[in-house]
Parts: sequence; structure tokens; C-alpha cells
Amino acid sequence: MSAPEDQSAYWNSTGTTKTFGHPLHPEWTDRIDRGARLLDYGCGYGRLVGELTALGFVDVEGVDVAPELIARARAEQPHSRFAVLPDPPRLPRLDGRYDAAFLFAVLTCVPGDEAQRALVAELHRVLRPGGLLQVSDYCLQPDERNRERYRRFEERYGRLGVFETGDGAVCRHHTRAWLEELFAGFELRDERDLPVLTMNGRPAVATQLLLARR
Repeated sequence: MSAPEDQSAYWNSTGTTKTFGHPLHPEWTDRIDRGARLLDYGCGYGRLVGELTALGFVDVEGVDVAPELIARARAEQPHSRFAVLPDPPRLPRLDGRYDAAFLFAVLTCVPGDEAQRALVAELHRVLRPGGLLQVSDYCLQPDERNRERYRRFEERYGRLGVFETGDGAVCRHHTRAWLEELFAGFELRDERDLPVLTMNGRPAVATQLLLARR
């Protein structure tokens, strides 16, 4: 069985109740001019948009595939800009429109190889040459709970790291080799691993990448 391409039903229902907690890295955001044009792709309910605005960034846009999450974002951040993607991953924006972009805990929600490639290619298109991309996501986790569900769902989805959550989502944790391949069109500037809580409140290790568009 292939991983589902469309999980909009989940993100327009159960997904609207989740809390997302991957943190910004101050040293990385400080490298961006406060007047830069920023994109939060897969913004959910607008948490990062609000945090970036509070840090003094004046041109921040959040986009997401789920209308119900965007409705929550607009209610919680009424003075910020949000848009629903009508034809994901396509962004109705000009090439090189943004100076920097954020992709936080989004790849984990896009389990298929081709869907991930298309998403990253679209971000590459809308970032200017040299524009920064900050990624925060999950590599394969070493704990036994995760290792057991990787094994349990590997035959169903044909890939180690793709699994189902108890409340109906299909997610993916990645090998570092895959992330290197996926972001081959970017230059790695920095990286770090850090403890986070997942959207279901479980402890995990996130991998964050600071990339520059080639």
C-alpha cells in the first residue's frame, strides 16, 4: 500500500486540535533582515507566524492546505496574513518571491517520496537565490516505541519510518540520507538536533536544518 497523498480530512478535523512546538533557533532567525519577505509553509494555526511577527519581522505570510487550520490561524492571529493553498504544493507566487521560508514539522505529514520532492521543488522555486530555508522535522527515532511501529507498518507502506498514529494520521520519520537527497538543491549552512514534544505530546528528537537555495 502506498502512503496517502491527501490527508486533508485529518487536518481539517482532528488536526485542528493539535499543538505544534518545534522552536525557532534565535541564532538562525537573527541572520534574516527584519524587512525580509518570509513564508511559513504548512503554517497550521499560525504559531510561527505570530512568533516571527513578535520578533519584529514585518512581511510574514503563512500558507496551509487545511482551511480549518487557516480559520484557526486567522482567529488567533487576526492581524497576520494567511492563505489556503488551492492546488498544493503549488504556490500562486512568482519565482524568487521570498527571502526566507520555514518548513516546520511538515515533511512528517507528507509521507510519499514524490509528494515531498514536489513540495521542496516548489519552495526552491519561490525562494530567491541565496534565500534561506529553515527545516524542522523528524529523523528515525531510536526509542523502542517508535522502532516497533516502524517495523509494524513497514510492510504495509513499503518503507521504514512511515506509520499510522492512533488518531488517524499517516506520518513519516526520515533517514538523514533521504534528507540530504531531498535538499540537494540547497546548501547546508547549519544543523542541530534538539528535544521536542510531538503533536500528540510524546517526547522526540527533532532535526533542524538551515539551508540556502543554490
